[in-house]
Amino acid sequence: MPFPTLNAALERALTARGYAEPTSVQEAVLAAEAGRDLLVSARTGSGKTVAFGLAMATELLGEAERVERGGAPLVLVIAPTRELAQQVQGELEWLYAEAGARVVSCVGGMDPRAESRLMAQGCHIVVGTPGRLRDHIERNQLDLSALRVAVLDEADEMLDLGFREDLEFILNAAPQERRTLLFSATFAREIVGLARAFQRDAIRIDTVDRSRPHEDIEYRAIRSVPGEDFGALVNVLRAADSRALVFCATREGVKTLLQRLLGKGFAAVALSGELSQAERNASLAALRDSRAEVCVATDVAARGLDLPELDLVVHYDLPNGPEALLHRSGRTGRAGRKGVCALIVQPRARRRAEQLLMAAKVSVQWVSPPAAEEIRAADRARLARDPVFAMPVLPAEGEEAAALLAEHGPEAVALALLRLHRARMPAPAELSAPPAERGERIEMGATKWFRINLGRQKNADPKWMLPLLCRLGGVTRKDIGAIRIQDRETLFELAPAAVEGFLASLETAEMEGMRIAPASAEDAATPQQERPRAPYQRHDGPRPEGKRPYRPRHDAAPAEAVLVVEPPHAHVPALVVQAEAGRPEAPRSEAPRSEPPRSEAPRPEAPRPHAPRQDSPRQDGPRQDGPRQFAGKPGFGKKPGFAKKPGFGGKPKFAGKPQPAGKPSKPHRKGTKPARVAAA
Repeated sequence: MPFPTLNAALERALTARGYAEPTSVQEAVLAAEAGRDLLVSARTGSGKTVAFGLAMATELLGEAERVERGGAPLVLVIAPTRELAQQVQGELEWLYAEAGARVVSCVGGMDPRAESRLMAQGCHIVVGTPGRLRDHIERNQLDLSALRVAVLDEADEMLDLGFREDLEFILNAAPQERRTLLFSATFAREIVGLARAFQRDAIRIDTVDRSRPHEDIEYRAIRSVPGEDFGALVNVLRAADSRALVFCATREGVKTLLQRLLGKGFAAVALSGELSQAERNASLAALRDSRAEVCVATDVAARGLDLPELDLVVHYDLPNGPEALLHRSGRTGRAGRKGVCALIVQPRARRRAEQLLMAAKVSVQWVSPPAAEEIRAADRARLARDPVFAMPVLPAEGEEAAALLAEHGPEAVALALLRLHRARMPAPAELSAPPAERGERIEMGATKWFRINLGRQKNADPKWMLPLLCRLGGVTRKDIGAIRIQDRETLFELAPAAVEGFLASLETAEMEGMRIAPASAEDAATPQQERPRAPYQRHDGPRPEGKRPYRPRHDAAPAEAVLVVEPPHAHVPALVVQAEAGRPEAPRSEAPRSEPPRSEAPRPEAPRPHAPRQDSPRQDGPRQDGPRQFAGKPGFGKKPGFAKKPGFGGKPKFAGKPQPAGKPSKPHRKGTKPARVAAA
């Protein structure tokens, strides 16, 4: 259906831009009651910017076709990222160009003094990020006294990025009678809470059919061999032959991948948070005007960016969740165009990718990366369809072409043209065969078996055995079939076409103690012999209660269990320990025991007992049973002779001069104070 009756200036702008009929979100917003707050949920790429641009027309224009001279801003639009804010600024500029509205952006990375000068000159709409807008408000450079409409674009993303405090500060600084339009991809609990706090009687509009995924995007999961992710990416980009957006998980990953793509010959740019705003704007401009083919970005480019004619989105690193997957993929398939979303998946990440796609409720096609020969064939077909062949021939060009044909011949000229055409494009990568699907085995025909002297005893494992065999024999993974690891060797099968080259490569390879020799199919089919084990002897009869009966581990008759400990000295006899009860005893030795030689040296006298200390108390009477009690030592209970002094907490009190020898003190019992001896 055509657009409903709008302001004449806006109708002319839409017609010049090629808008024939509104999208679903634009139609729902225009059908809502005028002047009401709106809480809108719409899918990315559905025309939300034009939707709220049309919704604010009543507050900006009224019945007039042009706005009055600008002063304090009438509309404030808040966006989560710099790129999205500048994109919204561009959309509103062409929409209100006929009406004469002035739009100013305030984003991080730009000169704040230039922004304040533009706002001081007068404007109608201010678009910015939360941090920069709050900074201008705190510096009294942004006047919100005349504000009529506040728009929150991608509100869920702003909350995820931690801008809730800044949003509350900005909305509290705006007039209470304003109109608030909140646009979000989902109606999460945080979004609903924000709407209840800052909206009045809002109309909820939901244009997202969550039972079906984005129908304009085709999802493909590319099965990649470990170590060949970059090669798979190169072939995917070459086969698409269109502008692409490649997502990485980190800024360092963006930097590394950009350098590898530039070295391969791609016209690539980067987009990440560590770049300045001027560098980010230059990257987007190069991608929009086709000076760049590939843009490598972090999730900073996953929201709100509208890149026209972007037909391919590649997840080089898997996203963290289904929401990130959908927002990344939403950069393509916009405004009715078809797009492709490719995920580079290694075998170890297969389960994670399946769970991610299942949570996002999208159907995916698992495919292998394009082969190099397929890409070369597509290049030849594109060359044959090149418009240069249909261009009229000038007289001078005809003479030069005839001279070339006469000098080199048509085949040489065609070959030179093909080489020049290929030189302008990056060369495709030669990839190994991707891993087989679950439950599927690669058919190799009549294979040849080989053995290598590495087995379980040397921790042989297919994870490192397969690359080792490929390196030693100069073969690829698709040439090697089954690998069977045994105790002391490993058997593997090889495709017949690769046997000759495999043997030739082994002659010059550094084996480092490894030996590879041919084997037969019977050797691979015969199971490895187990180590011999002692037969188990069964105990006949009922099992007695108590201790389990002895069972010999070997089939031989039980021998005498005698442990002989060699004497450490000549005069110490050997110690013989007999077997346990119930086992046959060893006969005792009848040899006479030899007596150790006696020493003629005099034996030392036993030490005499020490006499009791004269100043220590003694306890008369028999010794009592029980633990020994301490009486009179510091640190054990109540101590005699201790006096409390300030600051010392129980310092021993002086008990007189030492007693003369021979005059012991009177015995006392525990707990009594010892007798004092007067000084002589």
